[in-house]
Amino acid sequence: MMSSWLTTIVFAAVTLLVVIWHVRRTTGDGPSRCPACDSPVAPGAAHCPACDVPQQIFEITTAKRAEPETEAKSTRDTDQLHAIVRADCCVGCGACVPVCPEAGAIRVENKIAIVDSDLCKGHGDCVEACPVGGILLGSGDMVHRVTVPDVQLDFQTRVPGVYIIGELGGRGLIKNAINEGRVAVEFIARELKEEGDCGHSLRVVDVAIVGSGPAGLSAALTAKREGLTSIIFEQGTVSDSIRKYPRHKLLLAEPLGVPLYGELWVADATKETLLSVWEATIADHDLDIRANSRVQDIARHGGLLEVRGDGFVGKARRVILALGRRGTPRRLGVPGEELNKVFYDIVEMEQFAGRRVLVVGGGDSAIESCVGLSNQPGTEVTLSYRRDNFDRAKERNVSKLKSATEAGQIRVLLQSQITQIDPDQVTLDVAGQPCSFPNDDVIIRVGGEPPTRFLESIGVSMVTKEIPIVEAQAGVAD
Repeated sequence: MMSSWLTTIVFAAVTLLVVIWHVRRTTGDGPSRCPACDSPVAPGAAHCPACDVPQQIFEITTAKRAEPETEAKSTRDTDQLHAIVRADCCVGCGACVPVCPEAGAIRVENKIAIVDSDLCKGHGDCVEACPVGGILLGSGDMVHRVTVPDVQLDFQTRVPGVYIIGELGGRGLIKNAINEGRVAVEFIARELKEEGDCGHSLRVVDVAIVGSGPAGLSAALTAKREGLTSIIFEQGTVSDSIRKYPRHKLLLAEPLGVPLYGELWVADATKETLLSVWEATIADHDLDIRANSRVQDIARHGGLLEVRGDGFVGKARRVILALGRRGTPRRLGVPGEELNKVFYDIVEMEQFAGRRVLVVGGGDSAIESCVGLSNQPGTEVTLSYRRDNFDRAKERNVSKLKSATEAGQIRVLLQSQITQIDPDQVTLDVAGQPCSFPNDDVIIRVGGEPPTRFLESIGVSMVTKEIPIVEAQAGVAD
C-alpha cells in the first residue's frame, strides 16, 4: 500500500513539473526555447547562448497568424498619438523633416528617420509627406500585417523538402539572409544524416538552391561545410541580386559570419566590397552555379524533387528557395542595361544626393522614388514615362509629383522611352525625337513578375501574420 501511495505521489509530482514547464514555455514566463537547438533562451536575448544563432531570424516563423478582420492598430487608443517610423519601410529620404511643425521632433540619423516622442505632438504632416507610407500615428504597442510564405521553424514549407529563406520569407536584411541560409542547411544536414544514404546516382544533389544572393550563397557554403552536394540555379548572372542591390552602400552594425569564410566586416562599405568577397569565395570553394537558369517548376517524383526550367532538369533531395521578394523585375531590353548604374529598386535615397538620376516608370513606385530623391540635396531627378498621364498612380502621389515638378525639383518627360544607357549619359526617344543628357544613375520601376504566382503553382501557400512594429531608432543598420 505504501509503495502504491509513493508511486502515485511521484507520478503527480512529475506531472506537475511537466505542466509548469509547458505553461512557462508557452506563456513566455521564463526562458523560451531556441528553434535551432531547443536550448533555453532568455526573453529578449539576441542570440542563443548554446548555438549562438540570432533569434531575430525566427521573428516571422514564430509570429502568430492574423485574424481576417484584424487591423494593425494601437492597443491603447486613449494615449497621446505620436509618429511611428516603421524601420522596415523607411528609406531615409528626409521628406518628413521639413513638414513637421515641431522643431526637432523628427530627424534623419544613420540613414533612417527618428522620432522624438517627447517633442512629437501627433500632427500627422509627416505621415502625408512620406513617399513610401513608412510613417503612421500610434500610441501603444502596435503590429503590422505581412503576407509571407507559410514556413515552419526550420524554414520548411508545407511542401515536404522545399524550404524558403532570405528576403522571400519576409526578412530582407543581408545579415538575416546569411544566417537563415546557414541555419536552414544545418536543419537539412541533420535530417539527411538520419535518412542515411538513399543510393541515388551522382546526378542527384543533396540540396538544390534557387537564387545566388546572400541567402543562397550562404546555404551553398554551409552545404559544402556539412559535406552535402549542392547546385545553385540563378535566373540572371552570378550574384546578380548583389549587383542590383538597391543601395550604394551597406551599413552593418556587426560582422557577418559567412560559412567557410569567417567574419566579414563591411561597415559602411560599397556593395562591390561584398560582391568581391562572394566572387572570391565562390572560386575558392568551387561552387556549382548555373547562371541564366530560371526555375519554372518544382515537383516531387519518386522520392526526389525535380527542379525544371527552360532546357534543364535538376534532381535533389531538398530544395531551398532564395528568390528574393521582388521577384523578376521587368527589364527594358535596351543597350547598357547591364551597367552597375542601373537599379530596379531603391532603398537608401541619401546615397543619391548630388547625382543625376533618371527614374523610368509611371506607377506609384516610380513616383514615390522620384519624390524621395527630389528631397536629397543637389540631386537632379528626371522621370521618364511612355504614356501621356499618370492614371495608374494614386492621386496623392500624383499630387506630390505635380508639386515637386512645379517647384523645379523634378523634370517629367511624358511620351518618352529610354533607348540607350551609357556610363555617363542616357538617350531617350521623347515624342519621336532623340534626347540625350548627362546621367549618373538609372532607376527602373516598371513592375515585374512577383514570386507569389510561382510559389502557389508548386503548392506553397501564403499566410498573413502580425509582427510587432519595430520603431526606427538611432543606429539602426542592415
